[in-house]
Amino acid sequence: MPPRYAFWTILIDQKPTAFRAREQEELRTTLAQLRRTNKDVVLKWFSRGRLWESPEQEREAQRAPKPVLERRTREWRPGGTHKDPRARFQKRKGSRPTGSAERKFGADRDRPFGSAQGKPPRRGPKR
Repeated sequence: MPPRYAFWTILIDQKPTAFRAREQEELRTTLAQLRRTNKDVVLKWFSRGRLWESPEQEREAQRAPKPVLERRTREWRPGGTHKDPRARFQKRKGSRPTGSAERKFGADRDRPFGSAQGKPPRRGPKR
């Protein structure tokens, strides 16, 4: 049995139409009628996302050996340095994360409130 999306279809001027059927015989009369008014009308087999002359041609293409693709290692990257661009965002082992407050006010911890540049620390969202 052919795949679910495999059928005969009629093309007019190399463009698809809505005329489709599982069996070729179902489209013979429609094909004859369309040929009376259009010069370029053909019946083709559609399967695996492509148009074929017949289901046999599709099966032969499926049996044909696949071309050998280039094997690439994990280190291969397009362009320049061949380094993983995501590596800079990975956490380093052994380092302890510092909180934003510790980074922001760590140097001013020993000073009295408001003595840093004569202003109190700013509260609220950054702009």
